Amino acid sequence: MSSLITTLTESVRYRGREAQWSFNFHRLSGLATLLFLTIHILDTSTVYFFPSLYIHAIEIYRNPFFMIGEMALVAGVIYHGLNGLRIILFDLYPHLWTESRQRTFFWVAFVGTIVLWLPAGFLMGRALLYYSFGVTLLGVPGG
Repeated sequence: MSSLITTLTESVRYRGREAQWSFNFHRLSGLATLLFLTIHILDTSTVYFFPSLYIHAIEIYRNPFFMIGEMALVAGVIYHGLNGLRIILFDLYPHLWTESRQRTFFWVAFVGTIVLWLPAGFLMGRALLYYSFGVTLLGVPGG
């Protein structure tokens, strides 16, 4: 148990700029994706055995807090993928790794996440406004 506590405390202790942020964001986005997939598989399996429970789950997911969480999840999945490509690049070509390139590629992954997330964020935000507040954006319902 002490090794688990040490692992947890050491993973959040700040030791070094972009590399530490990259590590923490990668772990957090991976765990969030795993949690989502687990919940998704469980709630989707109820469609066969308990259809009313499935409909209830879908109604819960239309809650604004869940919709905002879903928007964050999409950003996390995009970041996890881009950061994974960064890790693969430095693992396959270790001679390319330098501290300055590590920083540069962290920011490339971070900015790339924002750029790739913006269209999805717009569409999901539009659905959030429509289902939660009845607001239509650009004359099109959010769904």
